[in-house]
Amino acid sequence: MNLTIKEAEKKDSSLILNMIKGIAKYEKLENQVEASLDDIEQSIFEQKDAHVIIAYLDEKPVGFALYFYNYSTFKGRKGLYLEDLFVYENYRHLGIGNQLFEFLRRKAKHNDCGRMEWVCLDWNQKAIDFYTKKGAKAMKDWTLFRLDENSL
Repeated sequence: MNLTIKEAEKKDSSLILNMIKGIAKYEKLENQVEASLDDIEQSIFEQKDAHVIIAYLDEKPVGFALYFYNYSTFKGRKGLYLEDLFVYENYRHLGIGNQLFEFLRRKAKHNDCGRMEWVCLDWNQKAIDFYTKKGAKAMKDWTLFRLDENSL
């Protein structure tokens, strides 16, 4: 098994969109995906609003992680925010998700980030167990709020 992790390039945009649709399907949120190929190309590769790494198993793309940097006023420095981590079903339980996560953990440490954060659906016990084993702590005293584009 030859696993490599690479920074995504613009030519990977359709692959990234397919993986976003894959995670949406897994999370039972397929009807909420509005992103288009043009959105991915613009926001990730032209505006650089986010970054993507792709895991390749024997040169075949099998998973990805999408992340961006935020800022902690309490820490006084940036943090790494993991938006999505996804591995195609046929390739789960091979340590690929672990490798993607550890790649980002090292990146956060290398870039002197004060934190690495993400959200996880409360019904996704496999993911909760995975993150807990990594030393992550659930932020039970915090409530996630959102304004959608219609509320802005």
